[in-house]
Amino acid sequence: MVTLLAGFFIKEKEDKAKIRQSYGVLCGLVGIFLNVLLFVGKFLAGVISNSIAITADAVNNLSDAGSSVVTLLGFKLAGAKPDSEHPFGHGRMEYISGLVVAAAILLMAYELIRDSVNKILHPEETEFSALILVILVVSILVKLYMAYYNRGIGKKISSAAMKATATDSLSDACATTVVLVASLVGYYTDLQIDGWCGVLVGLFILYAGIRAAKETLDPLLGQPPEKELVDEINEIVMAHEPICGIHDLIVHDYGPGRQMISLHAEVPAEGNILETHDVIDNVEKELREKLGCEATIHMDPVVTKDEHIRELKVSISAMLKEIDEVISMHDFRVVTGPTHSNLIFDVLVPFKCHITDEELAERLRIMVKERLGDNYYVVMTIDRAYVAE
Repeated sequence: MVTLLAGFFIKEKEDKAKIRQSYGVLCGLVGIFLNVLLFVGKFLAGVISNSIAITADAVNNLSDAGSSVVTLLGFKLAGAKPDSEHPFGHGRMEYISGLVVAAAILLMAYELIRDSVNKILHPEETEFSALILVILVVSILVKLYMAYYNRGIGKKISSAAMKATATDSLSDACATTVVLVASLVGYYTDLQIDGWCGVLVGLFILYAGIRAAKETLDPLLGQPPEKELVDEINEIVMAHEPICGIHDLIVHDYGPGRQMISLHAEVPAEGNILETHDVIDNVEKELREKLGCEATIHMDPVVTKDEHIRELKVSISAMLKEIDEVISMHDFRVVTGPTHSNLIFDVLVPFKCHITDEELAERLRIMVKERLGDNYYVVMTIDRAYVAE
């Protein structure tokens, strides 16, 4: 249904930002419609059967309709153009709307668990009929369909809010399955497990809420870029001569489709600076056209034709790898004086490497003194990685 509606209302020739917003609005409207229908059906089934689990599940669907409204508003606000107060746009509003959805999920989980515990303490008989069976089975199928299309479109347009909605829909399908099992057990046996199943449903929803909150909080707090994006950036940049290496890559995320890139590109110090600058301009343009990201590239000149410097660089790099394989080096240069030479470079240490800066510096200085002699001093700057490790 969503694919059919998308074919009618979404024009793929429009710009990416417009397409994202259109998909978000469409999925939000479909979600509101389906969740309201499920609420009406389940609430009727809950009243007929006197089941706290079914009634709570119905109210959960009503909250899902409200969440869809929040998601829809989030997409509309995120699509607003940049202004003087928000020059980077409003794309993070989509993350905030996803966080509101997660909060609604957690609130419903709390209320459901509370009511279910009360049902355990004060059990009541429940009724079951063919109508209730049909309503619950249809509800499960509808929620699975909602999880399917929200997850698919969420991946297509890289939407954390829609991925959170997909997770919520999948947990709802699991919860309704538990409710159905409880109703069948109560009908065919004398076991009163309605309240216990309500608690189980609440725990399902609680887990989904925590997971959805994490998915929307991570980009707000500042998560590393996805490996696929980093690989694409590396491929584009390194395809241009005379660039011989990149480092200090940072992706600044201001919401889906609103990313800025900064990185350092190593270029031969012996090259023509005007020609190299022209290459850097072309790289920035290509990143903008292919990835939709504004890029700022800093040129780092490195000596490439001095054999002695090359050998020193290889030696220092090998020493760092002995300390820990994940450590890398860049911006290597040598300043020679009358009594000693300074080996100046930056070291990139991933967060998963637990060695302290002081320990790393001390171990490397000892290794340099033992292997290269007293005439070489280490002048090292230690950086931490901003990309996924």
